Amino acid sequence: MGEKIYNNIELPDVWPPRTVDLECSEPQRIPYLEKRPDVVDIDIGRQLFVDDFLIQKYGTEMTRKYHHPDKYTGNPIFFPQSPEELNDDLPPCTIPKSGGVWFDTADQTFKMWYMASYLGNVAYATSRDGINWERPSLDIVPGTNLCMRKELHPDSGSVVIDYETTNPDERFKYLLREPNPLGGGGNIPAHMLTSPDGIHWTEKGMTGIIGDRSTMHYNPFRKKWVQSIRWCEFDGRDRHYQESDDFVLSGKWDDMKNVTPWMRADSLDHGDGNYPQLYNHDAIAYESLMLNFHEVHKGPPNHVGEGLGLPKLTEITLGTSRDGFHIHRPDRTPFIGARREPGSWEYGYVESSAGMCLVVGDELWFYYTAYAGDPNRANTDSWYVNGTYANGAMGLAKLRRDGFASMQARYPGATLRTRPVRFSGSHFFVNVQTASSNLRVEVQDQEYTTIEGFSYDDCLPFNGNSTSTEIRWKHANLSQLAGKPVRFVFKMDRGEIYSFWVSKSEKGESNGYIGAGGPGFTGPIDTIGK
Repeated sequence: MGEKIYNNIELPDVWPPRTVDLECSEPQRIPYLEKRPDVVDIDIGRQLFVDDFLIQKYGTEMTRKYHHPDKYTGNPIFFPQSPEELNDDLPPCTIPKSGGVWFDTADQTFKMWYMASYLGNVAYATSRDGINWERPSLDIVPGTNLCMRKELHPDSGSVVIDYETTNPDERFKYLLREPNPLGGGGNIPAHMLTSPDGIHWTEKGMTGIIGDRSTMHYNPFRKKWVQSIRWCEFDGRDRHYQESDDFVLSGKWDDMKNVTPWMRADSLDHGDGNYPQLYNHDAIAYESLMLNFHEVHKGPPNHVGEGLGLPKLTEITLGTSRDGFHIHRPDRTPFIGARREPGSWEYGYVESSAGMCLVVGDELWFYYTAYAGDPNRANTDSWYVNGTYANGAMGLAKLRRDGFASMQARYPGATLRTRPVRFSGSHFFVNVQTASSNLRVEVQDQEYTTIEGFSYDDCLPFNGNSTSTEIRWKHANLSQLAGKPVRFVFKMDRGEIYSFWVSKSEKGESNGYIGAGGPGFTGPIDTIGK
């Protein structure tokens, strides 16, 4: 076997694996769920129940439920207003699909890079609360908030804050792909840029040729820059994979045969007037795994939408990965969906962007974009100016922290047993709501024998609703079990468990990744001193 990663998963000798057949429409296999480690190391991050990686079937009577965020009632929170966003030449929009939204811990500010007018220019906005956004006057194009020269036109890409770089001039990384040329040439190189402040950018080179809506992200678990390369092959839009320790080198390939086939929409995805296709993909580290947003194109075909001046239907589904390559997608209902009602600001073309997920108090915030369209711009000579891509704005959706999935107790005395796990901390925390029942936790050894001092009767019960509460035992401290494989067994009559973790601090820091950041944190990890 090859590299052993943070959670004790062993990667194959050949990595990334060239085992994906993009002509096959069946869901991909997830090797780490078929052959799980004998012991899972859990020192990094909150441990989420999004799959069966942590769960022992024997002794588990709770059932899993997947959850979706609630859309903010004040949506859209950012929409076309400035002259750069409202003009007669291009469809109006303010969409961060070609940039992203992050919380910069350096100055405790929400920051956004977005497309001002469709295929117009790259602009920059900031916010103190994540709801009310300002357009600062910058020196790139004086009198505007444009942060890139006007000659560059964004179509797709990603902005990432690089917290691990030793070069302050390259703290911000940007993959920027311009629109497909009119009249053909659908695959072109993208720009790779760096910046000290997210405003003043320096060209670092070009990628190999890629399709539109290609993106990139950083996998901090393995310290890899990953290119998510869109390519149209076989049954339509699909993705190829390229990774490197170095940002610029991650974009270097001479031929698409040198990059790795990765993923596509499959037989479990849903179409609506079109066979489903994987339109876009974004990823980010959250706690102990990688979150993935698959933007699934459901229809109609481009020419139909352009004939009506209305957006095609794309919606976001959620996937997770524990090795950074194989993505588990059990729930194909929209995580963030469109509202297919005439006049709706989110009629269609719902998209994610780099950043994806921010931690704000007890909530996860997801910024997304959508389009209302403009029938007055139907049947245009150029798709650049068509109403399909008009009146794009940004909305916000909120979810309980760790709330992607829960294990539910639906009858008295229901239990949930983990597989053997190993840790180095001493404080046991859970994210749970008990529905007016008591949660008790027992610790067992690998042979399912209760460890003295850690029985249900020894546990001080919890009754309530908390995204971070410590569970204690009367006369024993978890530190005495550090480094030893153990099983945790949860028991309650009603309620939901979202996650658990073992912290080195009584404050409950998880040592996991916090997506695109959030207020109060000092870096990309939930650590002591946040």
